[in-house]
Amino acid sequence: MPELPEVETICRGLAAKLEGRLLRRVIQRRPDLRFPLPARFVERLQGRRIDRVGRRAKFILIHLDDDSVIVGHLGMSGRMIAGPAPVVEFDRHDHIIFETDDGTAIRFNDARRFGSMHLVAGDEIDRHPLLAAIGPEPLSNNFSGPVLSAALKGKKTPIKAALVDQRVVAGIGNIYASESLFRAGISPRRMARTVQGERAERLASAIKEVLVEAIAAGGSSLRDFVQTNGELGYFQHRWAVYEREGQACPGCICAAPEMGGIRRIVQSGRSTFYCPKRQR
Repeated sequence: MPELPEVETICRGLAAKLEGRLLRRVIQRRPDLRFPLPARFVERLQGRRIDRVGRRAKFILIHLDDDSVIVGHLGMSGRMIAGPAPVVEFDRHDHIIFETDDGTAIRFNDARRFGSMHLVAGDEIDRHPLLAAIGPEPLSNNFSGPVLSAALKGKKTPIKAALVDQRVVAGIGNIYASESLFRAGISPRRMARTVQGERAERLASAIKEVLVEAIAAGGSSLRDFVQTNGELGYFQHRWAVYEREGQACPGCICAAPEMGGIRRIVQSGRSTFYCPKRQR
């Protein structure tokens, strides 16, 4: 599933194509995605101007000139691909197409159909069931070591499980939790409640650094993710531990025979990668 850097990359690509444009034509090719599409979806969107494109956690927020917001989620395999309009030939997994007044088409393509789109009044965004319980944005000024410490206090789960809990911090999944914990030198097995003080400061800083670098690289293309221009992200070439089981992490001797290199464990049904030498 795309994480914060991938969704942020998509949002920036969409903003460049959509902000200030009129939705000249909207094509809906099925009644549902993961959830049913909103009633009168096409009718409510056609003719509207797009004011801005933003992001909350892993959700894409497309703000319209009537103060309504398209709340989109890419699911496991969703893509938002820009191309020329009008669209006359469709891929079988093209489910929604947005065409603008300057001849741009944005296709929402989702082979697995785990993605979603909702239409929400702007003043209800923060109270919407999908968004209401989400924690702070890790790249905002509202996220810091003390904020993270407070969120983790008393949590009797491993720190890796806590980081992918969207109520603790927004937008982080398997990849960036593993990479951030590595950079902070914290074992994914460590109990979340023990990540306080200086440890929490290190981890909050590592999260910010990793996410900023990943966004600059266009995100990570693991399986289905591509940017709006169809190009891959490149941060996967800079992973220190993720999907590198048995290898050495950068500048480390953890691949010595007695250590076995980077280790993979399963936590809450998900893969976690870490260096047993550097992470405590």
